[in-house]
Amino acid sequence: MVEPYSQQKQIQQVVYRILDANLDRAREGLRIIEEWCRFGLNSGQLAGECKYLRQEVAVWHTEELRAARDTAGDPGTDLSHPQEEQRSSIKALLQANFCRVEEALRVLEEYGKLYHPKMGQACKQMRYRVYSLETNLMGHQRHQLLRRSRLYLVTSPSESLLPTVEAALKGGLTLLQYRDKDTDDFVRLELATKLRQLCHSYGALFIINDRVDLALAVDADGVHLGQQDMPIATARQLLGPQRLIGRSTTNADEMQKAIAEGADYIGVGPVYETPTKIGKAAAGLGYVSYAAQHSSVPWFAIGGIDANNINDVIDAGAERVAVVRSLMQAEQPTLVTQYLISQLNRIKPES
Repeated sequence: MVEPYSQQKQIQQVVYRILDANLDRAREGLRIIEEWCRFGLNSGQLAGECKYLRQEVAVWHTEELRAARDTAGDPGTDLSHPQEEQRSSIKALLQANFCRVEEALRVLEEYGKLYHPKMGQACKQMRYRVYSLETNLMGHQRHQLLRRSRLYLVTSPSESLLPTVEAALKGGLTLLQYRDKDTDDFVRLELATKLRQLCHSYGALFIINDRVDLALAVDADGVHLGQQDMPIATARQLLGPQRLIGRSTTNADEMQKAIAEGADYIGVGPVYETPTKIGKAAAGLGYVSYAAQHSSVPWFAIGGIDANNINDVIDAGAERVAVVRSLMQAEQPTLVTQYLISQLNRIKPES
């Protein structure tokens, strides 16, 4: 029969091993996230937050807990899951490690109450800070990629939608908007899911036109709203701060209003008349020049832009352009994408 004192000692050692393992897990996960913040995003602020959290976790990693470690006798060292063997993208890697840290802190919060009166509360507060870090990091990463994107493809219905999009991604496209006004929701959901997976596998942003509900359903990077769509503030409440919201504008008043309402980027156009916007007069190159001088957020000239006139749009002040037909109807989307980006690379974005 095990004496009460010996039984209590055994339980204590088990608790110590649990705490030691999860302290390691939390610190390792934070370090992986920190490396991307530092070298991938060049963000001292985000890297600093990771480092602070690592050091806060380390405060509780005492010699007493380390001494309870029994790696050889731990059955968990041989456990693995196929999803742990590979990561499909940086986003998947970061999400996996955020989950790792958050789960570890939840374990520490509960078992820590058996170790020290303040440990549970401390780990709870750290867990909430990690939630905020995750939101800020994902939002920062999206905004950074948005600012780096020169070419924006807006899709149109096509039997070769997926192959065309992938060809553009192979050519260097980093920003895609799925636009389809007529297809039923079941098909749109299926296509949006496939497009999001495709974009993220190439490290590109995926935006949904109009439909906030669809964007949430497929975990898109954001939505693009027209002038007649829901207010930006409402979309922001639904999407949260980490996703992108764009707004179409056709004149200076609409541009200033969209910026004031919190749009992350705007469309400027149509520069030329286009069948994509039937009955809408062209805003012209004059509006492009106005946006170049007055927009405080990233903006994309859009409307009838192709390989033949892109340099006129660039000369008017555009640093980024959005296209539809010139890529969706191209015989060689990869080459057209590369050409358009090469022309846009003649200048360096300032916004």
